[in-house]
Amino acid sequence: MRLAITHETRYSYSPAVQTAQHVAHLQPADTPCQKVLSHSLHVEPAASVLHNVDAYCNHRAYWALNNPHDGLLVRACSEIETSEIEQAKATQSWESVREHFRYHGGLPADVNNGFVFGSHHAPVHEAFTAYAQSSFTPGRALMPAALELTARMHRDFTYASQSTDINTPALEALESKLGVCQDFAHILLACLRSLGLPARYVSGYLLTQPPPGQPRLVGSDASHAWASVYLPELASHACQGWLDLDPTNNRCGLASPGLDYVRLAVGRDFADVSPLRGVLQGGGEHTLDVAVTVAPLDE
Repeated sequence: MRLAITHETRYSYSPAVQTAQHVAHLQPADTPCQKVLSHSLHVEPAASVLHNVDAYCNHRAYWALNNPHDGLLVRACSEIETSEIEQAKATQSWESVREHFRYHGGLPADVNNGFVFGSHHAPVHEAFTAYAQSSFTPGRALMPAALELTARMHRDFTYASQSTDINTPALEALESKLGVCQDFAHILLACLRSLGLPARYVSGYLLTQPPPGQPRLVGSDASHAWASVYLPELASHACQGWLDLDPTNNRCGLASPGLDYVRLAVGRDFADVSPLRGVLQGGGEHTLDVAVTVAPLDE
């Protein structure tokens, strides 16, 4: 599947910002399930944009604005070709995976060890352990346990736009059973990590179809988020060991939940992969408008 993605962010400042530095995670990377055909990033006011790769192999852009400005426009355009990889089953028990990631003196650590520990938005807590425990029964394989937990979250939780924001604690969203995709991804991460399992946050996009007979609305889509859990047994598989889990839609798959998903960046939680962040000098109140369009390239 070939997809065109436009992600536009506009800030308006009052009073004007004097100087600013910004970092963006808006360029998808090639993965086992996607190939980047093209990518461009446009910034207003004009700036010299530099690029590098962060600790999680995400593409990162950064720039400085050294003159007063009362607005910021960042437009990222990408064309992506998604594909399927051969699926496989993993039979390793979740307890053995947990043991694999325990510290053992004198032995090298697994490269994905950092995804076991709690993070700001996905803390380790007994409440997450309690919620996950019925899916992770003694001796059960990690793969079906993670799939069942994802499906159970999809049944138990209600998607409610604007019911939370990025500062809503995952524990609060767990208790209310309300939230958006970010909340559900953080809760799933917290459940897996509270069991001692490695899991990472995935930011990206999902193709959404307009109602029958209605045109696709430019800017009506939104960025998406899900989680993935690491299966050491499949480290040499094309998925590189990662099983993607989307509790918002109950979609799962090795390396990607499906052809209609595009991965943007991965990290410990949202804080590692925020699409755009900055440090500002001056300014005061601001307004933010984000518009995302995901469409098949043949439209």
